[in-house]
Amino acid sequence: MKVIFQQDVKGQGKKGEVKEVAEGYARNYLLPRKLAVEASSGNISALKEQKRREEVRKKEELSVAAEMAKKLENVHITFQTKSGEGGRLFGSITSKQISQQLKKEHDLQVDKKKILLKEPIRTLGVTKVSIKLHPKVTATLSVQVLEE
Repeated sequence: MKVIFQQDVKGQGKKGEVKEVAEGYARNYLLPRKLAVEASSGNISALKEQKRREEVRKKEELSVAAEMAKKLENVHITFQTKSGEGGRLFGSITSKQISQQLKKEHDLQVDKKKILLKEPIRTLGVTKVSIKLHPKVTATLSVQVLEE
C-alpha cells in the first residue's frame, strides 16, 4: 500500500515521503496513529501544493535575509565603556549588547543567537562581527569600542 508520511517514522520514511509499505502495517499502525495517510490522488496533489508553498516561503526568507545583509554591511555601531591599561575593557561587549545597540541606533531587529562571536569583545578598537541571517547569507558588521 502506498502512503504519504505525515511525520518521520524511524526505519520507514521521513515527513512528506511517498513509500510503499505493507498493508497491515499501514492499516494497523501508521494510519490510526496519523503517522501517514493513504496516497490517493487528492492527497498527492495536496502534498505537491504544500511543497510548492514551502519552496516559496524559503525563497522569500532568503530574499529577506539578503536584503537585511545589505543593510547590515553599511551599519557601524559604537560602544563607550571604561577600560584599563593596554586597552583592555572592564567587562566585555556581548552579542546581546550588540543586538540591543542595533535595535536602539538603527532600528534593526537581529537575534543575539545569530551574532557569531567566538568570545565577547574585551579590547578597544574596531572589530568585525559576523551575523548569520540564513544558512546561505552571512553579513559583517563593524563594532567600534571607545574609551569612556
